[in-house]
Amino acid sequence: MRTDELSGVRVLYLDAEGDPISTPDDAADLVGSAWSHRATLVAVPVERLDAKFFNLRSGLAGEITQKVVNYRLQLAVIGDIGTQLEKSTALRDYVRESNAGDHVWFLDDEPSLADKLARRAARATAR
Repeated sequence: MRTDELSGVRVLYLDAEGDPISTPDDAADLVGSAWSHRATLVAVPVERLDAKFFNLRSGLAGEITQKVVNYRLQLAVIGDIGTQLEKSTALRDYVRESNAGDHVWFLDDEPSLADKLARRAARATAR
């Protein structure tokens, strides 16, 4: 685990290795870790998410993202989910809608997260 400041946002990066995030209790642990590191965004490598997360019918993605958002945090899923997207129109729609918002993002890599945060900061400054 490490933290970094990107465009005024304190980001908690989880390691790719570690216990899978597979229950709402794991999401609560994410919230606790974010708070203890004073982070407002948690970046989770795709490898840490249970495969059920990408099957929207399981409800796991909704439970985890709702828990994080309810505590006024942001979630960034970092990594290649192309295989999962190919299998599910619903997941493609969910990812597209999430990426258009401000709370949950699916990004290919850490530089993409830095870029998204920089663009958001620039829009906020331009207002």
